[in-house]
Amino acid sequence: MRRLTGGSRTRWLSRVRRDPVLVSPALLAPLIAILEVLMPPEKPVYRLLPAVPALAAVLWPVVPTLLLGVACLLGVAVYAVASADHSALFTVGAIAAVTVAAAYASHLRLQREDTITEVRTVADATQKVLLRPIPRRVGPLEIGSLYLTATPHARIGGDFYALADTPDAIRLIIGDVRGKGLPALAAASAVLGSFREAAYEATDLTQIADCLETTLCRDDAAALAQGDPAELFATAVLAEIPRHATHATILSCGHPPPLLGRHGDVHVLDTDDPSAPLDLGGLLTPTFHPRRFAFTTGDQLLLYTDGVTEARAADGTFFPLTTWARGQLDKPPRQVLKSLHDALLEHSGDNLGDDIAAVAVRRL
Repeated sequence: MRRLTGGSRTRWLSRVRRDPVLVSPALLAPLIAILEVLMPPEKPVYRLLPAVPALAAVLWPVVPTLLLGVACLLGVAVYAVASADHSALFTVGAIAAVTVAAAYASHLRLQREDTITEVRTVADATQKVLLRPIPRRVGPLEIGSLYLTATPHARIGGDFYALADTPDAIRLIIGDVRGKGLPALAAASAVLGSFREAAYEATDLTQIADCLETTLCRDDAAALAQGDPAELFATAVLAEIPRHATHATILSCGHPPPLLGRHGDVHVLDTDDPSAPLDLGGLLTPTFHPRRFAFTTGDQLLLYTDGVTEARAADGTFFPLTTWARGQLDKPPRQVLKSLHDALLEHSGDNLGDDIAAVAVRRL
């Protein structure tokens, strides 16, 4: 069975300071002893002592659980001898049996906690590889990013974003793979890998989109759908912001249109002829239509996935992103995304229905 090592002991004591409930097994035993003294003899409260190691198994490591159980056992044994109450020996046996079972249960619980910790560590490492942190400052841009998963305790999902700091321009992508789970994660990884390579070689956003389309059309990528290849596709927005110019370009592949904040106003950067999602089952011939727009000092671009606009309140109403953005996009990017995070949780009642990614970019 696992023992409480020095490092584990330090962590456990730190947990006790944060959560005083952890000391409840140690308080329960003297409480039962006090009640035994106060209650009349015909009501043997000491028979509740087997509950003490059982409670300890839920909260404590193995060795403290064993020690507490042994302490309860010895206490009842001494009482049985001193009072000549032979019926108390049955309670001694019960405490012994429960203590052994409790120690084993504590061992299994700690094993599961270690496994969960390892899984979370791997998930965190995977997220850092897949969603590499975006610097707060890149060239003439101040940038912030936000990622929320709809599944409780999940670290990663099918939404993705990335930035490429090329010599002539800063290029970004944000997108959403259809579906959830490992197939969506694998497809998102394929798209991001293709973007990070193409962003430094392609001459424009159309070439980058062609590379992403090719990546998702490959047979091995289609297999990630775990079924009909027509079900594997992704929506995405590509953005290109030159270092020494007062304009920017976006290319949307079936993705919600970005918002542009300028002097308190909010503009929706949609197009009359939007491009189809990437690899729409190979059913459509891809045609990409970049849009160029002015992007000057103080302007802020908000890129997001559909989890933002599809967040629902209890009455079914969607999150009013454009209305919310008025008066928000004049703030620094990190503050904008913090406000967006709070607004989404408040609107949805902490019940997000989909993964969410957002990137805010302001030209300095």
